[in-house]
Amino acid sequence: MRKSFLFITTIFLCFALQSFSKEPIRGVWITNVASDALRGPAKVKETVDLCKQKGINTLFVVVWNKGKTMYPSEVVKRYIGVEQDPIYGGFDPIQAIVDEGHKQGLSVHAWFEFGFSYDYKDSTGAWMKAYPHWASRDVKGNLLQKNGFFWWNAFHPEVQQFMKELVLEVVKKYDVDGVQGDDRLPAMPAEGGYDDYTKQLYKSQTGKEVPAQFNEPHFLQWKADGLSKFGKDLYKAVKRERKSCQVSWAPSIYPWSKEQYLQDWPAWVKGKYADFVMPQLYRYNLEAYEKVVKELSTQVKPKDKRKVFPGVLTSLGDGYRVKPDILQKMIALNRQYGFQGECFFYFETLREAHSIY
Repeated sequence: MRKSFLFITTIFLCFALQSFSKEPIRGVWITNVASDALRGPAKVKETVDLCKQKGINTLFVVVWNKGKTMYPSEVVKRYIGVEQDPIYGGFDPIQAIVDEGHKQGLSVHAWFEFGFSYDYKDSTGAWMKAYPHWASRDVKGNLLQKNGFFWWNAFHPEVQQFMKELVLEVVKKYDVDGVQGDDRLPAMPAEGGYDDYTKQLYKSQTGKEVPAQFNEPHFLQWKADGLSKFGKDLYKAVKRERKSCQVSWAPSIYPWSKEQYLQDWPAWVKGKYADFVMPQLYRYNLEAYEKVVKELSTQVKPKDKRKVFPGVLTSLGDGYRVKPDILQKMIALNRQYGFQGECFFYFETLREAHSIY
C-alpha cells in the first residue's frame, strides 16, 4: 500500500512540476499579407530565426486567408477546385515552418484567419459562384458585409461542415501544436441572421419570427449561443483527432465581441472549450491600452488568467509601428494585471532593431 501511495504521489508531482514549468505564451501572428515571411524556404528559416532571437516561443501561422489555403488542401480543392494559393508555386510554407519551428524549440499553431468570411471587397469569387446558398444576409436581404468582408452563414450545416473538415485536415496533415480561430471564427457580424435557413431555424427553435432589429437581446443571444455551440463542437472534434493539439481563440474584446460579432468568449472559457484565449486588445496609446487590459482582468476569474494572453497591436501594414518604450509599458501592464504572456500582431514588428524580451 505504501509503495503504491509513493508511486502515485511521484506521478502526481511529475505532472504538477511539468505544468508549473510550462512557459507562458510569448507569441506572434505570422501573416501572408504585408509580409513575405512565408515566401520560400529561406524566408521561413529567416522568420523562425528572428522569432527565436527575439524571445518568441509560440508561432501562430496563417493557414486560411482570402478564401484560399497557404498549404496544399485536398478539402478546398474538393469544394472549389483550388488546391493552394498560387502565390506559393507549390511550396508548402506550413510544413516548412512546423519543421523549422520545432527544430528550434518553438510551438507552432495553425491560425485560420479568414474564418467564416469568404471574400474581401468582392463577392463574385469562386465560393459565391459555387455555394450561393451559404451566404449570410442582413435584414434587407443583402449579402452580409462588414468592413469589406463578405460572410457565410455561420449557422448553415454545410458551412460548419466545411470549416470542421478544413481544421481537421490541418490537424491530421501537420504536427501542429494547436489550431486557432480569431475574430472571424467562430464569428459572424451581428447584423446577419436574415437568410432563409436561419430564419427557419430560429422559428423552429423558438416559435417566433426573427425580429426586425438584429441586436434585439434574445435574438442576439440566440445567435451567439449558436456560434458558441459550434466552437464547442469543433473543440471536441480536434481533441478526438489528437488530444494533445491545443485549441485557442483570438476574439475581439468583450462585450464588443458579442455585440458586433456574436463572440461570447467568456462562455467559451467557462465551458472549457478554450485551451487559451487571446483577446485582441488593439490600442495605439498607453492610456487606452491600460483601460482595456484592466477591463479584461475583471472578465476572467483569477484561476483562468493562466489561459488568457492579451493580443497586442505592434504593427499595421507599411505604416504603424509601436514605439519600443510603449511596447515595454504594455507588456508591463499585462503583468501588473495578472497576465503572464501575450501575442503580437504581427511578425514584421520583430524586424525592428529594439529588443522585446
